[in-house]
Order: sequence, then structure tokens, then C-alpha cells
Amino acid sequence: MLRLTMIAALLLSSLAPLPAHAERLRDLGTFQGVRTNQLTGYGIVVGLSGTGDDSLEYLTQAMHGVSGRVGVQLPPGVNPALKNAAAVIITADLPAFAKPGQRIDVTVSAIGKAKSLRGGALIMTPLYGADGQIYAMAQGNLAVGGLGISGADGSKLTVNVPTVGRIADGASVERTVATGFDAGASLRWNLYQSDFLTATRVRDAVNRRWPGSATIVDGVTVSLQLPPDPDSRASRMAEVEMIDVTPAEAPARVVINSRTGTVVINSAVRLYPAAISHGKLTVRIDESPIVVQPAPFSRGETAVQQDSKLEAEQDGASVVHFKPGASLAKLVDALNLLGVSPPDLVAILEALKQAGALKAEVVVI
Repeated sequence: MLRLTMIAALLLSSLAPLPAHAERLRDLGTFQGVRTNQLTGYGIVVGLSGTGDDSLEYLTQAMHGVSGRVGVQLPPGVNPALKNAAAVIITADLPAFAKPGQRIDVTVSAIGKAKSLRGGALIMTPLYGADGQIYAMAQGNLAVGGLGISGADGSKLTVNVPTVGRIADGASVERTVATGFDAGASLRWNLYQSDFLTATRVRDAVNRRWPGSATIVDGVTVSLQLPPDPDSRASRMAEVEMIDVTPAEAPARVVINSRTGTVVINSAVRLYPAAISHGKLTVRIDESPIVVQPAPFSRGETAVQQDSKLEAEQDGASVVHFKPGASLAKLVDALNLLGVSPPDLVAILEALKQAGALKAEVVVI
């Protein structure tokens, strides 16, 4: 009991509001245009040990195209059995400022009936951006962390996911994405989460260092005046990212996962005067039928006599009163004393919200 009390005290102390502290700007947001870009492509993995897609039509068409690129023309109307090949989708992230010749990692995923990509090699495949242009070329041997095997009697064993693999440095960058880093006299800096108070503090912090160089565009964006020279601009951006700013306190929010019963309450949640009564009514009905036999040589018949026992119990009929401005720690402490389960906690929080005593946004995911 003493150990449980100590654990509860530690949990409550961890839930208490923490004093605000400064964060670097690079942890609060990023410069507009300086970001990664998604690439995707459609290709063929060969060299599989009988775990491929067999003779699927789209795989056969792809093999005709691949063989045509290397000067081999398959006979028309021929649909070869391709158990040693698989049709795949290739995805990759192109970092900002990536230059032609640099290497990036790629992820290869089967899209057909392939059982495993282990031991396969990706044939040279172009990777396209959202604008339809080729930005990289991918090729190489796959590293697959999963394993899939099957027996003659139909039994199967699968470990992890054998139909997805990665190729480290598997693609070569062929085209640079324009970031707008060196275009215009200003560059926009965007918060990860919209907050006017945080944006105001960012503007003030930058203007204290370089007066008049920062203006607010909206609750996310701050426009920064930067030097036109690329070298000086990069140095200014590095200095801006290292400025310390105290972000605004997060809004009061309660997040409820309806599938798992998980409830997360942040430290900004406060309660207005309220009283909570939590009780549990249990009704139990036990049936004990009795077989009744007739007297010997009588005209009676065997019958079943019902014997029912009814009980009703009500536990936890407690009432907890909250004073104005009660914090999260007080709320958790009181609900623990009531012994509420996750579903009961969700019901209590929803009732407090409806009563106007819970001033927080309730998010159900």
C-alpha cells in the first residue's frame, strides 16, 4: 500500500503545471520552402526465390517495358510466369537543397500477391515528384527485415513484414527542387502550430536583435527581411534559428481515444465549481432450477421448479466537490479516489463539459 501511495504521489507531481521555458526557434517552426519533398515511382524487383507475383497482367506489362529498355523484345502475346519478380511502389523523401549526384534512401513495397521481397534487387526506376518531373533514379539490392515461409501442408509463418524493404542510398538525385531561399528580399518563417501569442513573441525576439526586420503575416507566419547575399542570408537564418523564445501555453485540451479508452489531459485544464457523484449499481440474478419427481404409481409428471435469487448492490456512492480553479492534479487525485475506470472517466469528463464546469476542448479520436 505504501508503495502504491508513493507511485501515485510521483504521478501527480509529474502532472503539475511546469513553468514556461524558452525554446529555440528551430524547434518551434521552419522557413517556408526549406522542406523535404515526396517522391514515388513504379518498378520491378527481380531475383526472388519463387515468392513473386506470378503472371499478373500489370507485372507482365512492366516486364515488357523493362526488357524493351535494355534492347530485349519479348514475343507478342507471351505472358511469362514471373514468380521470381514482383511489381513494387518506391517512395523516398528528397531533402531540401539536395543536389544532383547525392544519394537518398528509398522504401520498396509490394503492390501485388508477392509473398516476400527478401533477396530481391530493384531494377533502375525513375522517381517522380508531384509535378510529374523525374527527380531521382533508384536501383539496388533490398534489405528486408521480415520473413515469410510456408510448408507443404499449407502452414505458414510470417515474421514482421516481408513485403517491404529498404535500400540505403538507393537513389541518385537528378534534379534540384527550387526552395526560394535566394529569391526576394524577405523569407517567411512558419510555426508548426498556429498561435498568435507565440508568433508575436517570435516577432519581438527577432526585432530586438535586428530592429524592424520581422512582421507578422498571420497566426502561423512571420515575414523576415534578410540580406540579399546568399552567404549573409544563410548566416542570418542560422542566427534566427538559435534565438530563444518562450512559447505560449498550450490551450486546455482533453484527448479521448474511443477505441482504447485512453484519456490524456494537459496541464492547462481547470475546473469551475462542481460536484461529482460516481456510483455503480450491480444487479445479480441466479437461477437454480429444481427437478420435482411425482410420487410412485401416481399420475403426476416430472416437472422443473424454478428457484430465482435476486441481489442488488450499489458501490462507490461518493461525492467530490471541486473548488474554483481546481487543477489537473486535483482532478486526477479525486477521480483516483473514486476508483473510476477509463469509460467512467470519459463519461465524467463529458458531463463536466456539458455542465460548463470543464473549460477545455474535448477531442475524441
